[in-house]
Amino acid sequence: MRKLRELVRLYQIGKTLFDYGLDELIPARLQVWPARFARRSLFWLKNKHPELSRGKRIRLALESLGPVFIKFGQMLSTRRDLLPPDIAEELAMLQDRVPPFDGALARKQIEASLQNRIEVLFDDFDEKPLASASIAQVHTARLKTGQEIVIKVIRPGIERVIDADVSLMQSMANLIARLVPERSSRLRPVEVVQEYRKTLLDELNLLREAANAIQLRRNFEGSRTLYVPEIYPSYCHENVLVMERIYGIPVSDIEALEANGTDMKLLAERGVEVFFTQVFRDSFFHADMHPGNIFVSYEDPHDPQWIGIDCGIVGTLNRDDKRYLAENFLAFFNRDYRKVAELHVESGWVPADTKVEEFESAIRTVLEPIFEKPLSEISFGHVLLNLFNTARRFNMAVQPQLVLLQKTLLYVEGVGRQLYPQLDLWKTAKPFLEDWMQQQVGYKAVINAVKEKAPFWAEKLPDLPELVYDALRQAKLQQRQMQGLYDQYSRHDKGQGQGRFLLAMGASTLLASILLLGMEKTQWAMSGLVLTLVVWLLGWRLISRR
Repeated sequence: MRKLRELVRLYQIGKTLFDYGLDELIPARLQVWPARFARRSLFWLKNKHPELSRGKRIRLALESLGPVFIKFGQMLSTRRDLLPPDIAEELAMLQDRVPPFDGALARKQIEASLQNRIEVLFDDFDEKPLASASIAQVHTARLKTGQEIVIKVIRPGIERVIDADVSLMQSMANLIARLVPERSSRLRPVEVVQEYRKTLLDELNLLREAANAIQLRRNFEGSRTLYVPEIYPSYCHENVLVMERIYGIPVSDIEALEANGTDMKLLAERGVEVFFTQVFRDSFFHADMHPGNIFVSYEDPHDPQWIGIDCGIVGTLNRDDKRYLAENFLAFFNRDYRKVAELHVESGWVPADTKVEEFESAIRTVLEPIFEKPLSEISFGHVLLNLFNTARRFNMAVQPQLVLLQKTLLYVEGVGRQLYPQLDLWKTAKPFLEDWMQQQVGYKAVINAVKEKAPFWAEKLPDLPELVYDALRQAKLQQRQMQGLYDQYSRHDKGQGQGRFLLAMGASTLLASILLLGMEKTQWAMSGLVLTLVVWLLGWRLISRR
């Protein structure tokens, strides 16, 4: 039954793409004959919207297919350096202008979740949504105490839609893993889809988003670079979230930002700083930083502050991954390709038997021509993609824990270049990474470690004499036990040696008795056999003694 549902969903996806004529947008040189044959066999599926622009057809198709596809469009919308302007403009509408669901239905869901009527909980609730996205929409209201708030509500029935699409992706990943096992071990499609499933399911739980927002707000408390709105946990539920209403300029509204006198260069650089601070200082980063989730404060445009909302998707990295990433970035900036190759091997991202010299040469071939351009003309996104393509030739395994980071980095650069086309991501990030690395190694790291451990050491200091005494007493007791075991072993080993000697002596006596018996000296032979038996019994007793 599940397979049948997946086949039906696959047909629905294909039908939607064909209904909007997206197959016509594929260049002829990329249309291989099996694909052309498959398309012609579906002759009843035709473009029903030839009058619409290509950008609008792409946007409407993604909207029709649901949240999984909308999120893909959101990510693409930030990469205006990769897309034609007409398509990028249309995809930008997916960030917060997805068709809303009925506000009366949102009201019912809020009341059911919070188990009270809207009028009892809030004032001035507006059934008309303020914004609507792929998974949820928001409505404005006031708390009874007067604070302005927004209420985020999950779309009804969205779980089934997401589960169907992700299940289809999982089946495709399993199929790829079976059909192409040698590539699957490197691309790890099953693990990537599982990570994506976890990310989407986490986003459906607004209690998790509330916790993420509270943590992110705490990390940037008092910061001039990023502001995170306050969450009101007592009004939150799995499918309802209540938070402070903020007033800011959407980061995609370049005209409004310029009209407000915003320092665009500083704003773009602070976006890079916020990203790297979250990743390397906090190991906790907002992983859905598309323009629909980012605003800029109206206040003090010459010292602009970012405002981040929608913390449903966050990423974390362990200490080893952070260290390898920072060293890789710095090696890029310093054009130390040997170091890049060695780090990929040390981290296990490429097989241990990779020839470092060949890998280094391949990386240099990709990156060196790029560095000949002015840094402001280099797209970090392009560099990242080119590097991954090169690493694939050396069987680089996809790291599921880094997929969110890669996506977010592309978001950050895409948004930054919209704000300030001359953004030099490399120059902006390098001082931050160098400072972070200095804090991880050298005397600063030692001082920080001592500061971190000092309270624990101070707590244990009064117990130190007793701990030393107990340790010395235990050591003396263990020494006695070891001596006793050694003496026992020595006695046992000595008995073993004597027993083996007697057994050998008995064998010699037996051989002599047989010779005497052959010489017809029966009396001597019988005496020798008796002696053999006695010697063997004594030897066996010594060997079997414990």
